[in-house]
Amino acid sequence: MCDINFFFEDIQPFSIQKNHIEKYIKELISNEVKKCGEISIVFTSDNYLLEMNKEYLNHDYFTDIITFDYVENDLISGDLFISFDRLKENAEKFNIEVVREVYRVVFHGILHLTGYNDKTDEEQKIMTEKENFYLGKVDFRGVKI
Repeated sequence: MCDINFFFEDIQPFSIQKNHIEKYIKELISNEVKKCGEISIVFTSDNYLLEMNKEYLNHDYFTDIITFDYVENDLISGDLFISFDRLKENAEKFNIEVVREVYRVVFHGILHLTGYNDKTDEEQKIMTEKENFYLGKVDFRGVKI
């Protein structure tokens, strides 16, 4: 049972090709030898995510994603809260399309759910390599945000 849902909190909803991104999320989870459970992807504003960061993690700074892990054994479930403001700013900063940054951050959250961390330099290196690996599999032709 794979149930992936998209929500918008404190921002105007935008168009996302749900079937397209779901396909690649499922491939990532399968490739990591896990099973897909219930996943919510919630796009928010910077301020909304900042308040969550303060409330749940005691962090007083902006971030692009907060991942809540509800994984049981190999069944990948969780909530990804993603700042769309941060994604747009990062896309501009790194001179990439916003849609690519959306996929990168979603993959980042899913990778956390599959067991990867990014606290140390070595973990960050592995996480970035995995993000790039899965981004390399995506056919972005005609995909817009």
